[in-house]
Amino acid sequence: MQTLAEGLRLPTNGLDYAILAIYFVVVLGIGFMARASVKTSLDFFLSGRSLPAWVTGLAFVAANLGATEILGMAATGAQYGVAVVHWYWIGAIPAMVFLGLVMMPFYYRSKVRSVPEFLLQRFDRSAHLLSSVLFAFAAILIAGVNLYALSIVVEALLGWPQWVAIVVAGLFVLVYITIGGLSSAIYNEVLQFFVILAALIPLTVLGLKRVGGWDAMSDSLTKQHGGDFMTAWGGTGIGDANPLGANWLTIILGLGFVLSFGYWTTNFAEVQRALSAKNLSAAKRTPLIAAFPKIFIVFAVMIPGLVAAVIVPKIGTPDSDLTYNDAIPLLMQELLPNGVLGIAVTGLLAAFMAGMAANVSSFNTVFTNDIWQRYVVKDEPDTYYLRFGRLITAIGVLASIGTAFIAASFSNIMSYLQTLFSFFNVPMFVVFIIGMFWKRASMKSGVWGLVAGTAAAMVNYFWIYQGGIIDIPSDQGANFVSAIVGFVAGAVVMVVVTLFTAPKPEAELAGLVYGTESPSPDEELEEADRAWYRKPALLGWGAIVLAAACYVPYSF
Repeated sequence: MQTLAEGLRLPTNGLDYAILAIYFVVVLGIGFMARASVKTSLDFFLSGRSLPAWVTGLAFVAANLGATEILGMAATGAQYGVAVVHWYWIGAIPAMVFLGLVMMPFYYRSKVRSVPEFLLQRFDRSAHLLSSVLFAFAAILIAGVNLYALSIVVEALLGWPQWVAIVVAGLFVLVYITIGGLSSAIYNEVLQFFVILAALIPLTVLGLKRVGGWDAMSDSLTKQHGGDFMTAWGGTGIGDANPLGANWLTIILGLGFVLSFGYWTTNFAEVQRALSAKNLSAAKRTPLIAAFPKIFIVFAVMIPGLVAAVIVPKIGTPDSDLTYNDAIPLLMQELLPNGVLGIAVTGLLAAFMAGMAANVSSFNTVFTNDIWQRYVVKDEPDTYYLRFGRLITAIGVLASIGTAFIAASFSNIMSYLQTLFSFFNVPMFVVFIIGMFWKRASMKSGVWGLVAGTAAAMVNYFWIYQGGIIDIPSDQGANFVSAIVGFVAGAVVMVVVTLFTAPKPEAELAGLVYGTESPSPDEELEEADRAWYRKPALLGWGAIVLAAACYVPYSF
């Protein structure tokens, strides 16, 4: 990601800084209030499995709505047009519904405290340890991405040096997570969800007003970029050329299946929010509730990008000093008065901290429970692991500050994130999906599937793509291919290893493989209460139908 244009420095005043200060005070206040509920390690890492579905649902979507996504998707809208909807309606909603309806029952019934712990129950210790190490490493790298992205935005908009922005944001996240644990992170993410919307909605409304409404904007962009710019599927036939550089098959398989399902169903930074729900019904409804705002959030990040492309027709080209990443800051500078500007800046900071907090809170859970307690220091009192969880949180934040500078070496942060997902999330997904639906999958096939999937994705990216052995048009295209290669390699190796190694005893697979589950006490207790809003299947199908209804017109 290039540094934002120097000319986008915002005219902030005392009112804007006062709004920002109030927000930080409220964030810390929530952390101190949540501290009273933290008595055990389960309270610290999973909120005592006590939170209602609407809270975990909003936290679920806020944890993903980082400012890297806000800036990146607005930039994608300015560059590629309406095709940005694929990242939401194809690349998120189906996987979120699948997580809620199919995978959450396995996670929640098994009483696991993390996603890697499920692999311990389904496969063996080697698969568990490897997945724990890979996830902990990826979580710190991704938290660093959020910190670095925050620093370049704050430097451009407010004039703070990058290192100051990194340290200040990192310390705030450290304080409220260390004090209040996951409950503090989740309740702050609920607050951050509304603050982020309060920042994006004025930009969307005022932006459309500035360019004369949707029809006028559509006419202008169609003249500039052609008819496909304002359609979702235009030019995506196999062999056709389009600005996105992807055909419908690549979009559906690479983005819609492998990367999407790999991220949403196995990324513990998201799943952890559902695991903190008070019962199985609430856990299943968590991603389904999150799917509804996810359907519409695309408009709040896409439209500002389209508006920026109208206001600055040459944005992102050598003829302009503005990059595509400048779309959101440009509209903030052009459209927002003081006060509202303060809310918008606060919304961006909230988005960054939500993304970082999600990764740090998932890191401390996996490192403490799945690595330290399981393999290093065993059988200590619960208070010991609670103290260690707070300590490793501090270490995780400091490590994230370090990895923020690693992220600075990459020219495009969104491509960097997709690269990490193809390396770490996709191999874990193939192991999960085969383990959940194939009883014969042996105990040893899990670890070798992880190794093969991760290695194949890395070989494709670093050797075949960067080495120029095969010509792939872009980093994003290489990520799609790496994800597919990692998935196929992991699946093939799992099948081969299974043929030569012993399966897990069938008696130990109850609740871990599809078709072997039995109703949990939560489900039995809730049998009498079948109101429509408690039915995950109805919510899930509602999300799908609503997304499909939005997607029917190929132009808006």
